[in-house]
Amino acid sequence: MSTYAIGDIQGCYEPLQRLLALVQFDPHKDQLWLAGDLVNRGPQSLEVLRFAKSLGHRVRCVLGNHDLHLLAMHYGGHSSRSSDTLTPVLNAPDRDELLDWLRFQPLVVLDEARNWCMSHAGIPPAWSARKARKRAQEVEAVLQSEDCTEFFRQMYGNLPDQWQKDLQGMERLRLIVNYLTRMRFISPAGQLDLLSKEGLDQAPPGYLPWFEAENRAAATTRLLFGHWAALEGKANGTNVYALDTGCVWGGELSALRLEDQQWFRVPAQTV
Repeated sequence: MSTYAIGDIQGCYEPLQRLLALVQFDPHKDQLWLAGDLVNRGPQSLEVLRFAKSLGHRVRCVLGNHDLHLLAMHYGGHSSRSSDTLTPVLNAPDRDELLDWLRFQPLVVLDEARNWCMSHAGIPPAWSARKARKRAQEVEAVLQSEDCTEFFRQMYGNLPDQWQKDLQGMERLRLIVNYLTRMRFISPAGQLDLLSKEGLDQAPPGYLPWFEAENRAAATTRLLFGHWAALEGKANGTNVYALDTGCVWGGELSALRLEDQQWFRVPAQTV
């Protein structure tokens, strides 16, 4: 059995199938780990969702910000954005089954036996992998409940931007979501900058990439993340693996085989 971790697919179904053919993925014995943002911007979000759902227990997936946006449109009444390509999902005859499956995916996957953890954007430096999983479960409990509509209505926002132990209610949940699905640059005190999307050499003054922070609590855990296409698959931190190589922007779709950390890549478009 092999386990392949794949970054942001974002509706790029055809490159996904080429990548799986390259690694000779066998759904009867292999496993896929998907680092979130299965949908949006690419042309075939519906096909990606159907395929991922069809894998059953052979797939482990975390929610990304675009996946949450799709859920917020359906459950929370949020409007479409000009860059969205989600209409085929929202109009699909199996929409309810697909989105119910998506809503029940976690924000953090933690395999302590193999020392691997996965979240869409990463883990804030002050949190261990186990603490991140525990905080993620707070959000998941609401996502998977009948109260999810109100959660999605209030999910968006950049504040609060720094963790405090006494945070409660929606402010606490929103910050957990932002750390796990939107984080790139962070201050030494744990304050998020959610506006900058550039590469490592363009950090805002007073901020640094989250994985370069000193004394990261999760530094001994091997951490998989996506979300940050500008990294082009390169991260400088200890035990961190950047999976997003910008397929939807014309780059590549990448897979990391967890057993030996071998990379596999296919171009977004065939020549």
